Amino acid sequence: MIRNLCTCLCLIGALSAPGLALSSDAIISEQASFRIERLTSGLEHPWSLAFLPDGRFLVSERPGRLRMIAADGRLLAEPIQGLPTLREHGQGGLLDVVLHPKFATNRWVYLSYSEPGRDGFGTTVARGRLDGMQLHDTQVLFRLLPKSSDGRHFGGRLVFDRQGHLFITLGDRGKRQRAQDLGDYAGSLIRLNADGSIPADNPFLNHPKAQPEIYSYGHRNIQGASLHPTSGRLWTHEHGPQGGDEINLPEAGVNYGWPVITHGVNYGTGTRIGEGTAKPGMAEPLYHWIPSIAPSGMAFYSGDQFPAWNGDLFIGSLKFRLLVRLELNGQRVVNEERLLANVLGRIRDVRQGPDGLLYLLTDAKRGELVRLVPAD
Repeated sequence: MIRNLCTCLCLIGALSAPGLALSSDAIISEQASFRIERLTSGLEHPWSLAFLPDGRFLVSERPGRLRMIAADGRLLAEPIQGLPTLREHGQGGLLDVVLHPKFATNRWVYLSYSEPGRDGFGTTVARGRLDGMQLHDTQVLFRLLPKSSDGRHFGGRLVFDRQGHLFITLGDRGKRQRAQDLGDYAGSLIRLNADGSIPADNPFLNHPKAQPEIYSYGHRNIQGASLHPTSGRLWTHEHGPQGGDEINLPEAGVNYGWPVITHGVNYGTGTRIGEGTAKPGMAEPLYHWIPSIAPSGMAFYSGDQFPAWNGDLFIGSLKFRLLVRLELNGQRVVNEERLLANVLGRIRDVRQGPDGLLYLLTDAKRGELVRLVPAD
């Protein structure tokens, strides 16, 4: 696998110059030329983006607000009302927002968030019907238990597959061994039906010591998930510790190894974690990064605005403040290109819009919604 780890690769000429007019200056990459259009600013640590059928946007802000943005990029002053009880706590807060596949008729909006409770906080998923600027009929579908006081590793990405199942990504909540305990939700990938019920073919449904909602386990902190546009398979990425960020193709019932196997090491000391990078009965990653890029947000490109990017995988990097583009040959990464290094800041979410453009959210006190448009 080709790992191009130079953070400034393919940033050409005046890209890094001060005063760059991002809306007009073309950025030349390996496969395409594009410009950046800033649509919305003043978002407080935005986490996720959803496209409404009428051209408007929903954006979640980690402190606990769900915002509406008009099709022209204008941020409506008042947030959506009727959200479930949540609280910002460390890396937690209001996280993902996704629409039901049949949102146009049923109006269901799904949210993941950190929910407070007697024993601390846990990742929770709820849905509500959007009517104007209000969520109605809000109902909790899933709670990570047990809760804990730690402020790390909430996971939180939500994805519907083509069969209508809802995948929920979870982190280990900062306690490594929880990811190897099938009786504990932490460090797992959850699969539910859209109403919160458990699919009849979930791998641990009849396991006496496992939580039946678990689809796969041994994950550290999954914060990127996307369906392949051709196969429909779910791809995920997760944070490693110091090194060892991973891309995986989760399969039912499979153990992905954390913290028994990993390409990462302990922070500061650099000492080994677990038993090495491989062990029988545990899946190794499809791809990994050393050093860590701190991945967040992920989308396959399948539009017609950038034909050369078709089938490529785009991932935001929080640590290096850039956008990663991966070229694939089947399930093999054959090239990595790094774009927009230190141009936008920490890229939290990556989405392909209905118009075939790429949309990005930046994680900052005054975060932005931007999109990449062809230079020509």
